Amino acid sequence: MWLFEDNHLLTLNKPAGLLSQADITGDPDVVTLARAYLKKKYNKPGNVYIGLVHRLDRPVSGAMVLARTSKAARRLSQAFRDRRVSKEYIVVVEGLIEGSGVMEDYLHKEAGRAHVVQDERSGKYSSLRWRALNSDGIFTSVGVELITGRAHQVRCQFSARGFPVLGDVRYGARHRFDGRNIALHCCRLAFEHPVARVPVEVNAAFPESWSTKLLNLIETD
Repeated sequence: MWLFEDNHLLTLNKPAGLLSQADITGDPDVVTLARAYLKKKYNKPGNVYIGLVHRLDRPVSGAMVLARTSKAARRLSQAFRDRRVSKEYIVVVEGLIEGSGVMEDYLHKEAGRAHVVQDERSGKYSSLRWRALNSDGIFTSVGVELITGRAHQVRCQFSARGFPVLGDVRYGARHRFDGRNIALHCCRLAFEHPVARVPVEVNAAFPESWSTKLLNLIETD
């Protein structure tokens, strides 16, 4: 799970099903686990600082970065806001989608619901680049680069075009994937180190729940 760390950063490969941040369910979450990990590893007394600078949806797996200092948290948060963090995903969608392009929408999170809809009046501008990788006619693997970083963005934008993410029944998927999880994985983050000012790249392997059949679908050679 834990990939790389220094005095300012902690990176990880988040398992699908794990919350990024604690909520009313009381289920395990990344921030709490990170604090416990650092406290035990370094025998730290008192509270351990962890800054959450971005999130992955609970059913999504992949690369995340946490800040270990307030300076790093402030600078990383600004980097995400300024779109200076490269965020690459692999997603498997239902249906046959071909080619490549840019998706642009205005997305709005409905009050009181964990659901996002297209709404040009109240939504926030959301965009991503996509490239179809391979298909068996039933499912298609797609490489995605997020330009913005909205809640449920990939899930909503593909579903709105008739290609729901495999397993994402909330957005219209007809096929189950891995219990409540979905076939969406953040495979790479790249950014400038907030203190050392050197390039940092985080690569996250696919979880075991991605079957050989799905992994073969991703391969394009």
